[in-house]
Amino acid sequence: MRPRSPGLFLLLLWGLQAESQEEVRAMVGSDVQLRCIYPEKNSFDLNDLYVYWQISMAGKGNVDSVVTYHLSGNSSASHGDNHYKDRARLSLDSMKQGDFSLHLRNVTPQDEQKFNCLVFRKSLELKKILEVAVTLHVAANYSMPVVSGPSQDEELTFTCTSTNGYPRPNVYWINKTDNSVLDSALQNNTVSLNARGLYDVVSVLRIGRTPHVNVGCCIENVLLHQNLTSGQTETFTGTKDSITEDPVDGSPSGKHQQVFSVLAVLAVIVLLALATGWLCRSRCPPKSQTGAQVARPKLALAEHV
Repeated sequence: MRPRSPGLFLLLLWGLQAESQEEVRAMVGSDVQLRCIYPEKNSFDLNDLYVYWQISMAGKGNVDSVVTYHLSGNSSASHGDNHYKDRARLSLDSMKQGDFSLHLRNVTPQDEQKFNCLVFRKSLELKKILEVAVTLHVAANYSMPVVSGPSQDEELTFTCTSTNGYPRPNVYWINKTDNSVLDSALQNNTVSLNARGLYDVVSVLRIGRTPHVNVGCCIENVLLHQNLTSGQTETFTGTKDSITEDPVDGSPSGKHQQVFSVLAVLAVIVLLALATGWLCRSRCPPKSQTGAQVARPKLALAEHV
């Protein structure tokens, strides 16, 4: 009896176990091929083949959802799940050579599934000639983590954000002075799925106030073996009692500014003094010593008279 729908035919497949296992990794937005190849060199008549690619529905026991399929007598492959319409494809020419691989376009996080390939021959009374299980792992790069803070409060608070990654990340805070990992009890992580099905993470670190803090935030993507660490986050704080209304004055840069200000004032004073002296010399004519010697006899003559 020829099955008229993939759902009816799946009843005959219930309980079948995969004979070979493969694992494939793909990036979100990329294209991937899930291999299902007959082990012996052979040629096939498409009218003699039933080919199914299906996935197990999460939380529904043994109920499977058909991704795409080819039935004996059909000139093209069809789709069972609308999620895979126009994205999942079988090559008819390749199937004639024993290659029943699934070509999947524009991978999404929802494609992280276990796919089963099943091939039957009509001429052999629907005997199963091939079964392959392919587990697809999906990944996406997280954005470079950005750290803001610290807040000036009873304790120092730093906030780290990173977005659009997959799968769920591990988050660490690092003491960059000695590259040690800070106690996870000091941090509070919030990981959420965004509209694209990717993860966004916000991590808040709270530590006691110390004079010198140098911390970094690390986002680990286990599937990609990738660790992204934030840039330099170095802070000079001091204790709370030492904080004044103008914290810049006590910093090294504030001290340098004070020294430069004093030197600038002294330089202005010196320049003004030099300018004043030069003006006096140019406007006041010098006294003549010859004139002074002539004046004395005149004064003596007047006294004599």
